[in-house]
Parts: sequence; structure tokens; C-alpha cells
Amino acid sequence: MCLMTKEPQVWDVAVIGGGPAGMMCAGRAAELGAHVILIEKNDSLGRKLLITGGGRCNVTNAEFDTHVLLAKYKAAGKFLASPFSQWNVQETLDFFHSHHMPTKIEAAKRVFPVSDSAQSVWDVLVQYLQQGKVTVISKSPVIGFVTSDKKIIAVQLKDKTEIHARSFILATGGLSRPETGSTGDGFAWLKKIGHTVHTATAALVPIRTKDTWITRLAGVALKDAKITVFQNGTKQESRVGNILFTHVGLSGPGILNMSSLIGELLEYGTVHVEIDTLPTLDYAVLNTRLQEILKQHHVKKIKNSLDTLIPAALVPIVIELAHINPDTPCNSITRTERIALGKILKHLPIQVDSLLGMDKAVITSGGVRREEVDFKTMQSRLYPNLYLIGDILDIDRPSGGYSLQLCWTTGYVAGTAAANTQI
Repeated sequence: MCLMTKEPQVWDVAVIGGGPAGMMCAGRAAELGAHVILIEKNDSLGRKLLITGGGRCNVTNAEFDTHVLLAKYKAAGKFLASPFSQWNVQETLDFFHSHHMPTKIEAAKRVFPVSDSAQSVWDVLVQYLQQGKVTVISKSPVIGFVTSDKKIIAVQLKDKTEIHARSFILATGGLSRPETGSTGDGFAWLKKIGHTVHTATAALVPIRTKDTWITRLAGVALKDAKITVFQNGTKQESRVGNILFTHVGLSGPGILNMSSLIGELLEYGTVHVEIDTLPTLDYAVLNTRLQEILKQHHVKKIKNSLDTLIPAALVPIVIELAHINPDTPCNSITRTERIALGKILKHLPIQVDSLLGMDKAVITSGGVRREEVDFKTMQSRLYPNLYLIGDILDIDRPSGGYSLQLCWTTGYVAGTAAANTQI
């Protein structure tokens, strides 16, 4: 996509990477009057954006208390105070609403387009680029920077073309979902010019399990289940969240947000997870509920009687793990069997095999050392005309809209700063 017909010899701002951070950044710089070129190696912009949130796109998290929001970014929160004071969640929502994209707030304050389509977010960003007359060149892989006297003077494309600019903004992302173009290229370029880059690892990633029965539950979801992680039999952490069973293991926000911990624990021993499928019911209440079900369905087989309590696909698994014959009539279930059933419902045991690879990660941790970035402007402290944004930064965060908010905020701040240096 090319929106201008003639390229100047030297651009005001060159943005490398056409993901959400790069698109926001390029649009903002152009809005302020800068002459901007956006360089994308894929044949189109925002490929990862279009698949995020299962294609629905979790735009942000509706946490309007910035202090609370920054705590989600853990140790990086103190670095993000300045950029978030310049562009926060409310301003993000105002931006999309002003571009005629209504949003809605769902569980855990997750914000989605009313359309339930990431295409709506993509459309807004492309319109923003068009309004600013940004030149977009696609199918143009960058292979590195050209430097002189501690300044970036150009980027070199794979075909040896050099694109010169006064300021450069790197938005090439991390290593997650490499099929979308996130292959860590920017990390290599930054190391070559002297930046410190912490090794990227999968941060929000599904887990592979050893239990073969998991495959029978692919596509089944549990809402607000309690997840407890054990290392060598010792409890490590518990959280409540949504779980999605896959054909190889577990995913969903509840699992993704614990995957970093699970990955660390796997280095030191065996890990297993217990799922409380009904965390709002204590043992006494659950026991009473099971008695009521068995009484109500006394002539039915146990395998046909529990789908009002848990998803139907999970029923045969639970019965099997409780060592109960599925064809047993409800009126023949013994007290011992009922207690065993309750125990499985509260402690569904799952043996963890491994985290899935980087190719399945939602985001990666690692990136440019935070101390080498001036977060007031997102400028490199080593190269004053280089700006670093989005997943290129070493910032951990949970799922729930926090990753895209980081893109919007750092993109806006860098775009503003880079454009203002041209004025």
C-alpha cells in the first residue's frame, strides 16, 4: 500500500514494523506534520493484530487508575509512569471512539470492539495512516541500520536499498508468533550497534500436558476456575481465571498468566496443576449439591447426570478419574464414590509436560534493557535519533489488554517526540 507517489531523499521519520505500535507511532508523527515512511516486511500491515484475542482483539484493559495499571507491568511499571502520563487507557479509548469504533468492556475489564472483530481496529489504524499521508512500503525486509557518529542515518533493505531519515522508530516486536513476522530481527540489529538485549523467552504461552484424556476436551472452556500450581508436590501459587482445553494441553487467560511461573518451575523439577472446577462451592456445599443431583436423577446413570454442574464433555473424564463406573445408576452411587467425585471436581489433577514453543506464545519476555531507553520520549540513550517501542522493550505483562496498551502508549509517545524534533 503506497499513499504518496514521490519519496523525499530524507524522511523526517522512518518507522520499521507495521504492527500496532508501529501503526500508532507512524500515524501520530504524521498527524503532527512529519513526513513519515512506514516499512513493513510482510505483504500487509498488522498481521498479528488481526489474530489477537482469537480475532476479536483485546484493545486494552479498562483500568483507569494508572497506579493500579502500572503495577501489572511489575518491575517495568516505574519506567512506564512517564509515557502513561502522556497517553493512558482513557485516551486510547477516546482515540478509537473518535474514529467511530465503539468498544465494550467484558470480564476482568477486557475491552473489545463492539464488532468483536480485530478488523475494526485494523481499519481505524489504516485510516489514521491515510489521514496523515504516511507512505507505507510492504514486502520490504530491513536487514540493519547504517550508523555514523552515534546516529542512525539509514536502514538498509534486503534489496540493498537504503532509506534515510532524521529519526528512526523501531517497532519490530518480539519473537512470538513468527508466522506473522515477529522473528526477533530488531534484537539482532540492536545488539550489533551496542544495545543490551535480554534473551527473549515465551511469556504468555499455552502448556503441553502429559495426560492423554486432555485431547478429548479440546475446545472445552471453564470460566473462573481456580488454578493451583505445584512443584514436586509443594503448592507454589493459586489464581482464578478462564481455562481453555486444547488438543495438547491448556490455554486461556488463567493459564497464560501463570505460564511464566510454570516455565521457571519446570527447570527445577516436575510440575502439576490442580483445577478447582467449582471454586465458589466449598466442600460442604458441593457435597450437598451432589446429593441433590443424585436424588433428583436417581434412576439415571451417573454419566448422564452431571452436565448441570460442569461442561458435558468433562463429565466422563471426572467420573473416570474418580474410578466410578459411568453406567452406575445415581441411586447406587456410594458415599465413598460421591466423596471421590467431589474431590476430583475440586482438585482435577493435570501433569505438566512443557510450555509450547515460542511460535505459540502470545507475547515474549525479554528485549532491550530498560535503562538504555529514555521513557519520557522512548529514545535510545545510545542513539538520540532512535526510538524503541512495543514488544522490542523488556517489559513483562499479563494477558488482558496490557500488551496492546503498551503498544498504543509507547507508539504515541515516540511518534510525538520524533515529530517534535523535526519542528
